[in-house]
Amino acid sequence: MLISSAYAQTAPAATAAGSDLSSSLMSMLPLLLMFVVLYFVMIRPQMKRQKEHKTMLESLAKGDEVATSGGLLGKVTQLSEQQVGLEIAGGVIVQIQRSAVIQVLPKGSLK
Repeated sequence: MLISSAYAQTAPAATAAGSDLSSSLMSMLPLLLMFVVLYFVMIRPQMKRQKEHKTMLESLAKGDEVATSGGLLGKVTQLSEQQVGLEIAGGVIVQIQRSAVIQVLPKGSLK
């Protein structure tokens, strides 16, 4: 008396294959929209910044005044493929990696 009898349920009516496909596409639509928004909000601007940084590093020349990621400000005196000689004070030249340069400053900003 405590256990009720279990009855088998009937199978649901068969649906058309076309409506089943459209409902699964509609359920995927929000996920697809999130990826599109993510691309335009995060991925695309980051790729643009990387491209701009690469062109800035390739266009470095002697005499440019730059800022580094470590906070050093100086004038470029030597250039090689991977390193930059940076004059940070009168006669004081340090070698830094080229990728450490984050910004080219306007001429005359260092005294």
